[in-house]
Amino acid sequence: MAKILIIEDDKVYASTIKQALECEGFAVTIAEDGVDGFDKVMQEKPDLVLVDILLPKVDGIAMVKKMKDAKISIPVIFLTNMSDFRHMSEAIEAAQTDYLIKSNFSLKEIVEKVKRKLEQKA
Repeated sequence: MAKILIIEDDKVYASTIKQALECEGFAVTIAEDGVDGFDKVMQEKPDLVLVDILLPKVDGIAMVKKMKDAKISIPVIFLTNMSDFRHMSEAIEAAQTDYLIKSNFSLKEIVEKVKRKLEQKA
């Protein structure tokens, strides 16, 4: 069973995604800020991280850069409402990964994106 870490400060949104992923058989953990998120990455070694950009304490991009600096190569999907080019390019450069705008994707599409990302890793 693949382990997914969701780093999202919107508790309702994080819980909704968690429930959708658990229905597909994933083990899911939630962190509410970038500091806790990085700690959970180090402790739990998830198979994939879904991370928002605007987070308390440490933003998602900085947290992912910290993962990269620590030589942690866990697939990341940015899941955010930030749709401006600067944030998109900075996030993609930080993680060489997918960037999903929350309002443009249904829960089902997010789950499918997670599955595809994990298949690429395998």
